[in-house]
Amino acid sequence: MVDLLLWTLALPLVGAVIALVVPDAPGRIVSVVASVLTLVAVVPLGFDRPAGMWHELDIPWVPAFHLRLHLGVDGISYPLVVLTALLTVLCCAYSVWHTPAPGRGNVLGALLLVIEAGILGTFLAQDLVLFFIAFEVVLLPMAAVIAVWGGEGRRRAALKFALYTLAGSVLLLVGVVVVVVQADTADMVKLTESPTLPATTQLWVFALFALAFAIKSPLWPLHTWLPDAHTEAPTVGSVILAGVLLKMGTYGLIRVGIGVTPEGFAKAAPVLGVLAVAAIVVGSLVCLVQTELKRLIAYSSVGHMGFVLLGIATGSAVGLQAALIGNIAHGVLTGLLFFVAGAIKDRAHTGQLAELGGLRERAPWLAGILGVAALGSLGLPGLAGFWGEAFAVVAAYQRGGLLWTVLAIVAAVGAALTAAYLLRMLRRVSHGPVAPALAAAGEVRWPEAVAWAPLILLAFVLGVVPVLVVDLAAGAALISGALGR
Repeated sequence: MVDLLLWTLALPLVGAVIALVVPDAPGRIVSVVASVLTLVAVVPLGFDRPAGMWHELDIPWVPAFHLRLHLGVDGISYPLVVLTALLTVLCCAYSVWHTPAPGRGNVLGALLLVIEAGILGTFLAQDLVLFFIAFEVVLLPMAAVIAVWGGEGRRRAALKFALYTLAGSVLLLVGVVVVVVQADTADMVKLTESPTLPATTQLWVFALFALAFAIKSPLWPLHTWLPDAHTEAPTVGSVILAGVLLKMGTYGLIRVGIGVTPEGFAKAAPVLGVLAVAAIVVGSLVCLVQTELKRLIAYSSVGHMGFVLLGIATGSAVGLQAALIGNIAHGVLTGLLFFVAGAIKDRAHTGQLAELGGLRERAPWLAGILGVAALGSLGLPGLAGFWGEAFAVVAAYQRGGLLWTVLAIVAAVGAALTAAYLLRMLRRVSHGPVAPALAAAGEVRWPEAVAWAPLILLAFVLGVVPVLVVDLAAGAALISGALGR
């Protein structure tokens, strides 16, 4: 399994280099093969599940600076690792069939593989310095994907994404340096098992971590780069961005924020809870007045990440498990929503809701898939989105006290608002008379069906059998145990 941890990072990086140096068409195939091999290497990491870290690799990396290549996987990271590998396969395969202007699908595939390596490195890193490096690897290739293959406002959106992310990186770097210098170790496992920082230091270091991860997630009110990035990004960029890149922030908040600075988190938890519920309500209200399809889906992520943050803020095993399954459900359903939204824009040449309508008359299967993704996102029981939102509310209520009870009630109201704006979207896009823009809209094409089928299947499977993720996430109890909850 140690070899698999190395292969998990090496395969996408080697694939990216090869894809860049070969011509366009073969390069696209190389990116697909590399992503498939990475998925094949990732899945067996979950076969053997001892207590604690399932599989671990810890070898010297830069001895002169006491840096180590410390990788590991457990129930907190494994579902996200698999989701990352799966979505990269689907996006690389989709790009073989459809690469937006200006072409060069091999370069796009190579960038997707580099992004995959950075995200996987973030989820696997057990060394704070390695975590920071992997966290940063994603910045430039994602900005390039938006800037080169995006829409008319792509360069402004890419610059905004880069500047916001860079600001978060500076905060994260300061926090990492303080922890490493004061604790005299960068080993995240040791730091989680035996936190050594004084309580006062933990509070302001946690504040740095929380701000950095809030920007990446992004969490309200540091979310303003997200709608522009999603609206202008190509379809595969939006899928990766929403599906797994946002999860780097919430994962970091759990693994680094809570794990390394638990006392700081405990003091800040009520503030996080208030911000989470504000994100749920504000995100939903903004979605109710959105007029552009991809922008609406982008703002919906703010609300969904609010439910994830609410689960995290409770600090309980139930809350953290709700956050983890909420992360996975959001990656599956929002990834599917962006795939379908991209297909609709390709057919209609517009994403304006006022110019869409009657999709079910021209492409009933496409309208049906949009409906499944939307109903899953609004938390319909039986689909993946239900469990994370429902149990985040339950976890907040179980914390007890006036504040957490009020937060639970307001979050539940926010869930109703989520249903309102997603049903409004379905009414505007799928129902009514056929809009001129969709008069010639075609049905789902086979490459689209291949790319979307695994996500549709997961939406139902995780909705019916959530234990597949919840059981894996039992490791969250170890972190919550350190908080006395």
